[in-house]
Amino acid sequence: MRLLFVSLGCDKNLVDSEVMLALLNEKGYVLTDDEEQADIIIINTCCFINDAKEESIQTILEMAEYRKAGSCKALIVTGCLAQRYQREITEEIPEVDAVLGTTTYEEINRAVEEALAGNHLLEFHSIDELPAGEHKRLLTTGGHYAHLKIAEGCDKHCTYCIIPKVRGKYRSVPMEQLLAEAEELAAQGVKELILVAQETTLYGVDLYGEKSLHRLLRELCKIKGIRWIRLLYCYPEEIYEDLITVMKEEPKVCHYLDLPIQHANDTVLRRMGRRTSKADLIRTVRHLREEIPDIVLRTTLLTGFPGETEEAHEELMEFIDEMEFDRLGVFAYSQEEDTPAALMEGQIPEEVKEERRDALMELQQEIAFDKNETMAGRRLLAMVEGKVADENAYVARTYMDAPGIDGYLFIRTDETLVTGDFVWVTVTGALEYDLIGEIAE
Repeated sequence: MRLLFVSLGCDKNLVDSEVMLALLNEKGYVLTDDEEQADIIIINTCCFINDAKEESIQTILEMAEYRKAGSCKALIVTGCLAQRYQREITEEIPEVDAVLGTTTYEEINRAVEEALAGNHLLEFHSIDELPAGEHKRLLTTGGHYAHLKIAEGCDKHCTYCIIPKVRGKYRSVPMEQLLAEAEELAAQGVKELILVAQETTLYGVDLYGEKSLHRLLRELCKIKGIRWIRLLYCYPEEIYEDLITVMKEEPKVCHYLDLPIQHANDTVLRRMGRRTSKADLIRTVRHLREEIPDIVLRTTLLTGFPGETEEAHEELMEFIDEMEFDRLGVFAYSQEEDTPAALMEGQIPEEVKEERRDALMELQQEIAFDKNETMAGRRLLAMVEGKVADENAYVARTYMDAPGIDGYLFIRTDETLVTGDFVWVTVTGALEYDLIGEIAE
């Protein structure tokens, strides 16, 4: 039977999707990207912000039409939206045959079998359980890089965030399980591991009584075939010296950190439930740059939070101008039901949120271009991502760029390069977010 799988949302969700795809593959289902040809349609949903929620709902409604028409025999919804709105989905979209929560994705084959047999299935375990996770994955990233999800859930309870309610408390994946998964990924040809969780920096606290990300990194660096290890979602208040030491000492660990700071005004940070101040953030950024001079810092901002004044926005602009983050993304605040921030006074009009987001991104564009211009003449190791159609050029990434969120390095060459290969490149030019280069002598 032919199966269409739609994976929405973050890279952590993508890991769950890859586990489900491998389980389904073992049963012999044939993948298709044509919804009109699909006997089974599975949607792994997201509900982190309103845009993600709307995309998930729209996708379910679109696929429900194929179920209604009869060409699709089973429609299954999984993931965060399924966990959060299980009752609404089953009551309002009767075409959905099965709904699986965030800790029950391993039941996907049973869900398909029940749906094809004409039975409706709702399967939800405690969101504080840790799925067994000892499964292979069917990689969707091309095979040369893969995400390694090192923990589930979150204990931070920021006032704007729904994640603890749909993903549960923070649970680290045992180290031996992660090392076995990484070995398997390396055996499949993966050369870059990207460590993800709602927060990676707290890894191991619940299992080993102390932060253990540095220990995990040391062990991952021993795996043959892995060339790069990249860290995402490192909360600034949890950065610690042993982690910095490993980044300095282990050549496989990229000098790249993703630090979601959200804001720089102390009042806004307190209202968000964040655990840093502006002074803390400045100290952390300066310390990282002193210890690792070539480190690339990425951050995420949330603008238009309830009560954010024009002065607070200007303070954030000045902070970004001063700190000059290498990579930066901005979200306009999304008023999420069942979160404390949704009930706060001082909700800001959408057009103001968007204006502030655009202003921040324009500023960052200038910073990014200025930084890129200084890269001319630099010799960098790059991983080939693919060829540019109809041109003697290839797309690549350096240690400075995470896939899907950062920029690229375009290599002009008559040589034949293979996706996943590493080549040394000399930077010859700059674009707003990307670099141009040629194969180094």
